[in-house]
Amino acid sequence: MRVGILGAGAVGFGTAAFLAEKGHEPLIWSPSGDRTARFAQGARLVASGAIHGQFEVGVAESCHDAVCNAEMVLLALPGYAHRATLEAAAPHIRAGQPVIISSHMSFGALYLERLLEERGVRAPVIAWGTTLVTGSQPSSTEVKVVSVRGRIDLAAVPAASVGEALALCTRLFGDRFVAREGLLAIALSNLNPQNHLAIAMMNLTRMERGETWSQSENVTPAVGRLIEALDAERLAIARACGVSVKTVREHFSQSFHVPPGGVFEMNRQMFEQGNTAFGPRSADSRYVLEDVPFGLVATVELARLCGVPVPLHEAGVALFSAAYGRDFAHENDLLRALGFKAMGLAQLQQTARNGN
Repeated sequence: MRVGILGAGAVGFGTAAFLAEKGHEPLIWSPSGDRTARFAQGARLVASGAIHGQFEVGVAESCHDAVCNAEMVLLALPGYAHRATLEAAAPHIRAGQPVIISSHMSFGALYLERLLEERGVRAPVIAWGTTLVTGSQPSSTEVKVVSVRGRIDLAAVPAASVGEALALCTRLFGDRFVAREGLLAIALSNLNPQNHLAIAMMNLTRMERGETWSQSENVTPAVGRLIEALDAERLAIARACGVSVKTVREHFSQSFHVPPGGVFEMNRQMFEQGNTAFGPRSADSRYVLEDVPFGLVATVELARLCGVPVPLHEAGVALFSAAYGRDFAHENDLLRALGFKAMGLAQLQQTARNGN
C-alpha cells in the first residue's frame, strides 16, 4: 500500500522505514522540503537500531501530492503543526481515504472531521495514542529507531468505524493495536505530555546547556514519583469521563519491553539494557513546545469539563510558561478553532463519538 506520510522528522522517517521493510510504499512530504531533498536525488533512507537497513522512499513535492498519490495518509508532525497541516490536507482527502493522526493531540481528529464535513466528504479519521516508533534523526537521510512500540491505543471518528480502522492498522503495522472507547480515551492515552513535563522540568538546565544526557538514566526516583503523581491526575479524568486507559507503568512496560514495576525501576532497567534515548539537547524541544500547549493544556481543559482537580498539570503549564516567557495556554490553536471552552462534557462526548 502507498502511504502518504506528512512529516519528515524522526517519527516520519522511522515509520517510513517500518513500512518499507514490510513491503509498503512510503511517500514522504516535508513541509520545508529540506529533509527530503536527498531522497529526491536518489539517496536511500538508512535505518539503524530496532529497524536496520536501507530503503527506497518516495518524495512528495507538496501536501497535495502526498495525499492525492497515496491510498492512505499518516500525519507525523508535532502538535503545533497539526492545524496548518490538516487544513492543507483536507481539501485533497477523498471519500473513504483513511487518515491516521500519529500521535493524536488536542482533539485534532475532530477538527479534521469538521473540515471534511464542510466539503461533504466522509473519510475515516484514525487517532493513535502514541507513535509507532521512538528515535532520533542523525542526518537528513538517517533514522535511529530506539523502539518499535508493542502496543498502541487506537480510536476512530466516527466511533462506529473503529473495527475497520483496527483491521487496516493491523494489516499495515502488525498486531499491536488496542481499540479504546473512543476519542476521549485516546486523548487521555498520550502519556508524553505528563512524562515529558517531569523529565524536562527536572532536567531543564541540561537542555539549555546543550548537554548530552541519557533520558532513562535521569528518570531518578524523584522524577519517577512526579510522573506517577501526574498519572494519578490523568487516571482520575479518565474515570470521570467513563473511559479506561492504561497506566503509566503499563505504558513503559509495553512500549519498552521491560517487566512492570515502578517508573524509576523500569527506566533503570531500560538504561541498563541500552534501550534508551538521549534527552533533549535544546530548550527548543517538543517536550515543551509541543507537549505543554497541545498536551498539558488539553488535559487541563478536559479536566475542567469533568470537574476534576489537576493541580500538577496546571502548575506544569504555569511553570513552563514563566520559564519560557510565553503563554502556552494561548498557543493551542486547535482547541481555539474547535471552540473547546464553550463545550460541555456531554457535547464533547457526542461529537467524539459521532463526529460533527
